[in-house]
Amino acid sequence: MIRPVLAGVDGSAHSSVAADWAAREAARRGVQLRLIQASPLLPGAAVPPPAVDRLRRVGEQMLQRAVADLSERYPDLAVRSEQADDAPASALLAAARTAGILVVGTRGAGGFDGLVVGSVALRMAMAAPCPVVLVPQQGVGALGVGRPAARGAVQAVVGFDAHHPVSETLDFAFSAAEARGAHLRVVHAWALPADSVSSQTLTVTEEDRATWEDQEVLQLSDALRPWQEKYPRVTVRSDVMLLHPAEALLNTARGSELLVVGRRTDPQAVEGRLGPVAHAVLHHAGCPVAVVPHLG
Repeated sequence: MIRPVLAGVDGSAHSSVAADWAAREAARRGVQLRLIQASPLLPGAAVPPPAVDRLRRVGEQMLQRAVADLSERYPDLAVRSEQADDAPASALLAAARTAGILVVGTRGAGGFDGLVVGSVALRMAMAAPCPVVLVPQQGVGALGVGRPAARGAVQAVVGFDAHHPVSETLDFAFSAAEARGAHLRVVHAWALPADSVSSQTLTVTEEDRATWEDQEVLQLSDALRPWQEKYPRVTVRSDVMLLHPAEALLNTARGSELLVVGRRTDPQAVEGRLGPVAHAVLHHAGCPVAVVPHLG
């Protein structure tokens, strides 16, 4: 089954930018774009029917405008729209079961000044069964929404642990770079061995540091080889950094078109969870961030 690109629409500027990003991604993949609008729950146990009807009419008009706008800009793109009766987060999670990728704005209509990542976007990143791309409003504008970048002029970045390679994350990053004609920077952050400093050895020599770094470079090169063979058209640059992973990724991703991180899924966690690196990246990256779920 060819899975569509899914995007949530709520009328906010953030969701409009995210919907445009989703449209371009669907066009790249040659798949359908599916837009979903779900009205926020109204307060109170009993909501008057006229209020519910008005919300649905407003939502329908919102969807019609979004479809018309995207169809005009991307005339060859198949766009499907629908309204959902559930709350936005529940509706998107349910629809994501049959989506290839879910795209949301980092904030929605209910956000406030200073809020970086809204509750719905954060829940999608934590719990969606498919890869989720969170699109910041300002980050995409700098890259030129709706204008294809020149081949080789952009880059994608992926965080990668060479000692525990995750195929889902790398496959997503390599295929995204290939589709965009982008260079791919693979960032492997490492730390000094736990026994490098002890009561007997209070300092780390440059020679020891260089030896450990060489080992990390070799480990990364070996771990990447299968994906470089699978995606020979992707130009790869490897970065081995003695930094905290989140800091390494954020520094490298400045000006990038996409930053890709993984999210370990936990069958025992009903709502899902984000690791500290993914959480930090989502709150501080200036470019779209893809969160790719994987087992183990």
